[in-house]
Amino acid sequence: MADRDEHRDVRGDVRAQIREFLSTRRARITPEQAGLPVYGGDRRRVPGLRRSEVASLAGISPEYMTKLERGNATGVSEGVVEGLVNALQLDDAERAHLEDLLRTAGSSRPPRRRPTTERVRPTLQRILDSMSGSPAFVLNGRLDVLTPNRLGAALYAPILDGPRRSANTARFVFLDPRARDFFRDYNRAANDTVALLRAEAGRDPYDRELSDLVGQLSTRSEQFRRRWAAHDVRIHTSGVKLIHHPVVGDLDLPYESVTLPADAGQSLLFYTAEPGSPTQDALQMLASWSAPGTTPPRRQAEADERGRR
Repeated sequence: MADRDEHRDVRGDVRAQIREFLSTRRARITPEQAGLPVYGGDRRRVPGLRRSEVASLAGISPEYMTKLERGNATGVSEGVVEGLVNALQLDDAERAHLEDLLRTAGSSRPPRRRPTTERVRPTLQRILDSMSGSPAFVLNGRLDVLTPNRLGAALYAPILDGPRRSANTARFVFLDPRARDFFRDYNRAANDTVALLRAEAGRDPYDRELSDLVGQLSTRSEQFRRRWAAHDVRIHTSGVKLIHHPVVGDLDLPYESVTLPADAGQSLLFYTAEPGSPTQDALQMLASWSAPGTTPPRRQAEADERGRR
């Protein structure tokens, strides 16, 4: 009975998410972008496309579009999804998120859960440790850092030295004042963090720890609340992270993120540096600081700071 009650609660929340996701997606598209004619007397009370215009572009009736925006997702066909993707100009991450929401809202029974794996397999840990020249981490969908390699621990020292048992990059971004110095492009880091959590919430709306994390961040951070309300999602696969490390300074770090199919909910994130670049030199310096028997970078930075006073 408890599972069914939880399922009803989750479905209700997901239906609200469908409504908000669809309305925010159509609000960002102008008639010109959609290829619709615009007349001089066209005065719109809200930005973007009207519901009827999206329905026409998607090849469905306005009544059905209204039904969808109310979160009634029972029996939504692939053709309807394809029409919405085209009409709303959704990217791959947005399409996957919409499909996740529709799947949950349209289900009549609780899903058979595939438990998230928090333990890192010894083989994976050995692979991680063998990447001595690249900072590397295993994370879960909530952005908990499950384990770093040695250079990863040195790179993420400000994130990993918090009071909690498990470090979480979202908590660091929104609740730790050092984040604005650590991430040189803070707004992008903050936007990406929320978009990743929003996508994860669509994939697994029954994750209570994720719900608790979102609740905590929403309560304590206006920056998080504003971004969460935008319903933006993204797929975390590759890019460049701009970091200011307290010991070695500015780093331009290309990254790759790979999902681990054998380990439910886990991904491998690793950074590298362009050969011969200042970032490569800085990583080598960071590696020397993080070698066994040396002063950890965070404590070294604190000692340097005391020496300057």
